[in-house]
Amino acid sequence: MSLEVSQDMSGEVSEGGIKDKGIALIKPEFILEKQENIISYDDDEAESAKMKPSNKGDNDSNRNDSNRNGSNSNESKRSKRGRGQNKNRDLKQEHEEIRLCSSLVDPEDNSKVCRFGPEKCRNEHDVTKYLLNKPSDIPGICPVFQVIGYCPAGLKCRWLNSHYDKEHNRLIKGKDFTKEELDDTMKLKEEINWINPRDKMLLQKKKFNFEISEKYIPYLDSLVQSEATPSKKELEDQENEAQYIEAPFKIGEKKKLYLKKAKILSPLTTVGNLPFRRLMKTLGADVTYSEMALALPLLQGNNSEWALPKAHKSEYPGFGVQIATSKHWQAAKACEAISKFTPNVSEINLNCGCPIDLLYRQGQGSALMEQPPRLLRILEAMNACSNDIPITVKLRTGTKQGHLVADNIVKRVVDANVASAITLHGRTRQQRYTKEADWDYIAKIGSIVKETNEEMLDNKDLTDRSEPVWFIGNGDCFNYEDWYKAVETPGIDSVMVARGALIKPWIFEEIEAQQYLDKSASERLSILEKYAKFAVEHWGSDEFGINNARQAESLSKDYEEQPRRYQHSNAFQQK
Repeated sequence: MSLEVSQDMSGEVSEGGIKDKGIALIKPEFILEKQENIISYDDDEAESAKMKPSNKGDNDSNRNDSNRNGSNSNESKRSKRGRGQNKNRDLKQEHEEIRLCSSLVDPEDNSKVCRFGPEKCRNEHDVTKYLLNKPSDIPGICPVFQVIGYCPAGLKCRWLNSHYDKEHNRLIKGKDFTKEELDDTMKLKEEINWINPRDKMLLQKKKFNFEISEKYIPYLDSLVQSEATPSKKELEDQENEAQYIEAPFKIGEKKKLYLKKAKILSPLTTVGNLPFRRLMKTLGADVTYSEMALALPLLQGNNSEWALPKAHKSEYPGFGVQIATSKHWQAAKACEAISKFTPNVSEINLNCGCPIDLLYRQGQGSALMEQPPRLLRILEAMNACSNDIPITVKLRTGTKQGHLVADNIVKRVVDANVASAITLHGRTRQQRYTKEADWDYIAKIGSIVKETNEEMLDNKDLTDRSEPVWFIGNGDCFNYEDWYKAVETPGIDSVMVARGALIKPWIFEEIEAQQYLDKSASERLSILEKYAKFAVEHWGSDEFGINNARQAESLSKDYEEQPRRYQHSNAFQQK
């Protein structure tokens, strides 16, 4: 039976309440407008959002693939239907309605000049108009001003009244800063690994001299050719030996890693930002990693990609940069650039475990596990061009369920002496982040690494390595009991914690204390407050920085940690 609103032309319901038989009337105030579904927020989509291909050819090829598979347009529409509880979430960053030109944020600084000029600049140059239309200030003192005695956001700051002398139209500073100090605000914020704009421009214009990489890449290219034509192996082996270039640093001469029972935070793409990592350092983490950076955008001088290796000074030593690539020449040049421009790095990690489709189709991430020779070449390229920074690798158990290949790959990586540490996530690519991690398989690989290490160290004349290859397990570590159960397994040196740290940021404190810590509401709120201050200090106290801080992606799983005193109570279960 159809349900409609029966109204005449005057807008009133027809006499008797029924216009036609079989039609039930609904009052107009109960009619909802049809709204379009918005695609739901998803972990894998979030990771791949910045990497979506924009070129038409790729889209056409994807369309042709779907046609060949027999799918039609209706099926593709259904696949894009919004799912989950976050369908209506708007991920767009909000900006001020009227934006002040960055050259005018400090009324006393006349050295900054807008390169577009007042007439062509898209931002506001009338300071009085901007201040009149600016949202009202947030109560309290500017968190950035409290820490460094100066607010780089200037007139844009949402706590402007706490450091602005309106009568004399000047910003208040905690002390007399030199111009060099004011220009280098990152040093004041105690943040490291900021690439110089001039160096970034050299990368963008392809004028940077990759001195080490350019010498080593031809040798690696020759290895590819020899793999393609194995019948000429003997002749090409001689040619390869002739082309071989000695790396500036052997593995035994690089920075030392000590990961035995280290408390390691996983490289969390989209959520493992600098403020969250800094928070985790205050809560007991020993080792942190950047979010995954793509090698090619790094070589192109991409601003958003070079923001990823930035770190707080409290993270170093113990800070690693994770990269993803499918080409040895990209890996070589990316490692040389990282070692040159961001030297405060303890290790560079190759991601061979990312399961998202976009990277997999490009041969990156977990796709490298299907091509061991390519993976080994990339690791060799990274070792040769990273100067004194050691190289590590993160793997999965395999790409397909029931076909686990990590044992073969790990053995080859250790034998080739191309990695200082190996991390194994106990799931296949097909499993993504679901189902339980296979710790029995991780333990099996750990024993392989342990045996190979013993053989290698017994024959020191055959290797330049003076320390073992560290082996770290990863997956389903949610409390101190999980952590200690893993590290007490022979061959497993430590555990990398991922979602466990998102659900319970104080997990490393529990590991240190070897007991459950039931944080009170006030203690949990103080952790949130600390994160908020770190976030505003990093992104800025203007509207843009505050909106970034409010997203708090890294705290999206906090609600899953229930207070232990309520977990087994009848009242809690009834609720």
